[in-house]
Amino acid sequence: MIHPSDSTKDFAIEGMYMPMGHTATAQAGSGGLTATEHRLANGLRVVLSEDHLTPVAAVCLWYDVGSRHEVKGRTGLAHLFEHLMFQGSAQVKGNGHFELVQGAGGSLNGTTSFERTNYFETMPAHQLELALWLEADRMGSLLSALDDESMENQRDVVKNERRQRYDNVPYGTAFEKLTALSYPEGHPYHHTPIGSMADLDAATLEDARAFFRTYYAPNNAVLSVVGDIDPEQTLAWIEKYFGSIASHDGKQPPRDGSLPDVMGGELREVVEEEVPARALMAAYRLPEDGTRACDAADLALTVLGGGESSRLYNRLVRRDRTAVAAGFGLLRLAGAPSLGWLDVKTSGDVEVPVIESAIDEELARFAEEGPTAEEMERAQAQLEREWLDRLGTVAGRADELCRYAVLFGDPQLALTAVQRVLEVTAEEVQEVAKARLRPDNRAVLVYEPTAPTDDNDNDNDADVANDATDENEEAAK
Repeated sequence: MIHPSDSTKDFAIEGMYMPMGHTATAQAGSGGLTATEHRLANGLRVVLSEDHLTPVAAVCLWYDVGSRHEVKGRTGLAHLFEHLMFQGSAQVKGNGHFELVQGAGGSLNGTTSFERTNYFETMPAHQLELALWLEADRMGSLLSALDDESMENQRDVVKNERRQRYDNVPYGTAFEKLTALSYPEGHPYHHTPIGSMADLDAATLEDARAFFRTYYAPNNAVLSVVGDIDPEQTLAWIEKYFGSIASHDGKQPPRDGSLPDVMGGELREVVEEEVPARALMAAYRLPEDGTRACDAADLALTVLGGGESSRLYNRLVRRDRTAVAAGFGLLRLAGAPSLGWLDVKTSGDVEVPVIESAIDEELARFAEEGPTAEEMERAQAQLEREWLDRLGTVAGRADELCRYAVLFGDPQLALTAVQRVLEVTAEEVQEVAKARLRPDNRAVLVYEPTAPTDDNDNDNDADVANDATDENEEAAK
């Protein structure tokens, strides 16, 4: 994720359209929300959703490329290119993308994950055309502005981001370490989008240019526009600015990310670092996103560790007082098994085995008994509220429409996602917990504090920009 305040360097983070089959009729379970779909002759998919409650419009553009598309020796390229996309294009020099959007009263950013890279603006409705032109200009002409200077500029920015977000903060490398444990060597999800320092150093300007030619094409993207819009005028602008951009062929599908349902044995690593307290973190292999079993797993983790009313929080923090924090959240992944992310920070001098024993006891009891009716109602209400929070803003809805279009082929699924969660039964939640939340299906990371050192060259800043990749943000839920 890009923030204009991160550095003084210059950066910031087609044919006729053909209507597709869906109309603006509200679907059952959609809460009255609607979306229409269109496709330009060059392959760009367009999703529009009118919302005249406030005079703003959100533009969201998802490219079907993330770290899972990278090859060994060139990790971090997807994330590096996210930064390069804010470095300037044919008509917009240097930091101009940020300056134009913010000068018009809008906000913007971009993020990279395992499975996609996205860019987004929220604008006053009368400035929508500007946002569309900006996105089209860099999709169509970024190569003309990409040179050695911009490459070195953003390489340094990303390396500094890695230092600030991963290497020089307590528990900063936990997500990277657990991902490497959870997915075997050679698996497309074995490495995280931030990439390694060595690979960032090795990336060349020609690597970046080839990456752009392969993935930054209209036929590899979904554009959503949500808010106080005139659909006919919006489509005309999209055709005007994106319609002449040529499609690109040659993209290879991501490598197969499938794995057995369970790991078949616990994987464990002990990390001795200067951290504030002992910590137990674990990743459980769970069903892929887009399945009913994944929704059941989400509900199971919400009951077990989703907030201060959850079982693990009540047991470890409130009753036993062996932990100061306990959470269990789901990192949804469509192209590989999802991860159930457990994060517990111990209290005082409590040893990790004490915590681990209590967790295993609670998980075994949950697998044996399943959730109560009250727990199911509370968990479903919590996930429903989160869904409403996302779709209740124009930016959140634009992002969800792109997500379901890119990962599952149908943006309309975004409007009915909560209904599918509400249909999951307690028996299904118990079943997935019994099958997956087991000691032989987890990767474990144990942090043991070391004594402070006098030589502290971290130069950490409490105001470090929250520009972690999406999957890291999700895992921290």
